[in-house]
Amino acid sequence: MGSRAHLALYLLLYTGQRRSDVVRMGKQHVRDDMLHIQQQKTKTRLAIPLHPKLRDALKRAPADNLTFLVTKQGKPFSAPGFTNWFTECAKAAGLPENSTPHGLRKATCRRLAEAGSTPHQIMAITGHKNLKEVTHYTAAANQKVLAEEAMKSIR
Repeated sequence: MGSRAHLALYLLLYTGQRRSDVVRMGKQHVRDDMLHIQQQKTKTRLAIPLHPKLRDALKRAPADNLTFLVTKQGKPFSAPGFTNWFTECAKAAGLPENSTPHGLRKATCRRLAEAGSTPHQIMAITGHKNLKEVTHYTAAANQKVLAEEAMKSIR
């Protein structure tokens, strides 16, 4: 708890953002219990409610840098540098070798779908521009929920 890796995990998992956006996030983006960002890729402006676990992690994060996540040298990560560092951390933690920041973006979509969020609600958090992408990520989660509901309907 309180490590850079822990903070990176929570920023990815509780915002659903791309690595290029996560590495630019800093305390200046937090106000009114929301994370306010403009996505680098699409220029979409988002206001993402802070999940309680992310809020707690941000409270423990060092506040002396422009970005929440910095290298050992105290510099902001580049997106590729962040991916390399994240992959090393995941490997050291015993996670599968294919653990990537983008995988956590997909996981966020799936987790939101499993919790009952609609595709449009998911898009409001992740900034996806079309339903096709979100549907691709959430198909398996939706199938599971729909199957469980279907079985409950049989008496």
